Amino acid sequence: MTAPTHTAVQDRRTLLQRRIRLIVAITIGYNLVEAVVALAAGTVASSGALIGFGLDSTIEVLSAAAVAWQFTRRDPERWEKGTLRVIAVAFFALAAYVAVSSVLGLLGGSAAEHSPVGIALTAISVVVMPFLSFAERRTGRELGSATAVADSRQTLICTYLSAAVLLGLLLNSLFGWWWADPVAGLVIVVFALREGVEAWRGDACATSVGMLLDDDDDHHDHGHGA
Repeated sequence: MTAPTHTAVQDRRTLLQRRIRLIVAITIGYNLVEAVVALAAGTVASSGALIGFGLDSTIEVLSAAAVAWQFTRRDPERWEKGTLRVIAVAFFALAAYVAVSSVLGLLGGSAAEHSPVGIALTAISVVVMPFLSFAERRTGRELGSATAVADSRQTLICTYLSAAVLLGLLLNSLFGWWWADPVAGLVIVVFALREGVEAWRGDACATSVGMLLDDDDDHHDHGHGA
């Protein structure tokens, strides 16, 4: 067998980069819809867990957008630390908000109302997110992109978060376990703190967008240097 030509390798690399861009775009779009629906449903049902879930999705979208914006700059490294610190602070603020509301909910014994929309949303997320994660992980491995693979793991973590909120909503609706909703909120606190620490250390939640843009810049540089 003959080895693949340089052109064939580059074409495959370009195809994989486009595929990851598409997967990331779909993930961001889904998170945006998820955020709007979760915040609305959580407000109607007075569910701290659903509101926290919606806020988490909002920050995920803002995180991806911030990193993508960063890599449109002429000198992206100059903006990296500041961008990540802003993302980290947002996650810490989310953790503080949800922690206080969840603790007050536990102490006050206030039950969230039944939320069919919230249950449907989190159930759909439990099904959709693993597919997006698998597609990005498989493509990222073929491309040799550690960042894309890491981002796919983040999407998988969002699946676990969806499952935790779904469980809390179901327990509250089916058995009247009012404490299940604020406990699910505390699970969100743990995830938000983890994501905040990772962003502070320099591991953004959706850096695959920026990484791919950066890869394109490197490719163009090599092309000019050839």
